[in-house]
Amino acid sequence: MDIFDRIRNDRGPLGKHARESHGYFTFPKLEGEISNHMTFRGKEVLVWSINNYLGLSNHPEVRKVDAEASAQWGMGYPMGARMMSGQTSEHEALERELSDFMLKQDTFLLNFGYQGCQSAIEALVNRHDVIVYDSESHACMVDGVRLHQGKRYVFQHNDMENFKKQLDRARKLTQASGGGILVVTEGVFGMAGDQGKLAEICEFKEEYGFRLFVDDAHGFGTVGENGRGAGDEQGCHDQIDVYFGTFAKAMATIGAFVSGDEDVIDFLRYNMRSQTFAKSLPMPIVVGARKRLQMLRDSSQYKDKLWEIATSLQSGLRAEGFNLGLTNSCVTPVFLQGGLGEATNLTVDLRENHGIFCSIVVYPVVPKDTIMLRLIPTAVHTQEDVDYTIKTFSNVKARLEAGEYKSEKIASWS
Repeated sequence: MDIFDRIRNDRGPLGKHARESHGYFTFPKLEGEISNHMTFRGKEVLVWSINNYLGLSNHPEVRKVDAEASAQWGMGYPMGARMMSGQTSEHEALERELSDFMLKQDTFLLNFGYQGCQSAIEALVNRHDVIVYDSESHACMVDGVRLHQGKRYVFQHNDMENFKKQLDRARKLTQASGGGILVVTEGVFGMAGDQGKLAEICEFKEEYGFRLFVDDAHGFGTVGENGRGAGDEQGCHDQIDVYFGTFAKAMATIGAFVSGDEDVIDFLRYNMRSQTFAKSLPMPIVVGARKRLQMLRDSSQYKDKLWEIATSLQSGLRAEGFNLGLTNSCVTPVFLQGGLGEATNLTVDLRENHGIFCSIVVYPVVPKDTIMLRLIPTAVHTQEDVDYTIKTFSNVKARLEAGEYKSEKIASWS
């Protein structure tokens, strides 16, 4: 079969509804300044779908530094990959500041979170090693595991009994191959909001001798002392061997980093293909990231405000009988019952009639006949936003349960 014929006949699990959903349910355009209220299709909406946890994206001090750095350096400098011609004193300074903040020996700055995470995992292991990873790991972690040429075992999400079972399988293999074990999990799982059981995982380290890689994209800046992450929150930060954080959530910019022991990070610096063969982060992004890090490091006011809003939102929704799953982070999933048609009708109602924009998640990301509305609170949301959202959600939940959104097809939105 011709490759393009296959593509035309099979659009993939996400793309199969593209014709009906593109521009509204998928690839929507939120316009205006990043904030709690933005514009969607010409109307103002209350937005719960922006990863701007600390509200730094449009903070005046941040915007000033971003603008000055762009004027001074432009977006082209430095040209080339870090190893060849893309190294600067600003890149090195940001790495030192991240190491100090994370209480790790060394840090390597990465140009993107997704490719950086998968590349770090791939670089850490060889074909004799075994990876043991959580079943709900983010796609970037799963892709890193897929690049591994050796064995990998997946454990049921946050299930320590099953985790031990996979460790037993891994140890048996590595005893024969002479390899090691890398455990891969998340600090805060970005979809359902529950933290990885890092402290419980670390209790197995001495017995099995594994190394621990933690992707804490949603934990960095939001949990732990001054936002040091989920390991700090759980009292086991020092046992995380490779800590991965991204700038795309709490710091509301582009880029990422890995922190750990000096010799390990130096190995990654010379062996991560996604960095060796890719252009360095532009100078304005690096300078802007230093400013953002300074702000979250030197003051708890942004994190405190974030948690004030998140706590009010979550406690209010629970009081109204909503199922938020096991979230113990700022990520706020709201689980409802219904199919794809109901999910899309409900979403259109929220956006068009109530002016609320949040992400809609359906099968295969969540089980069949489950609707998840995912809310991301930020430090720029207000109590009025929270109160209005809880009231509106109670209204649409009643309509859902009364069968008013029932449909066998995706809702029309044009």
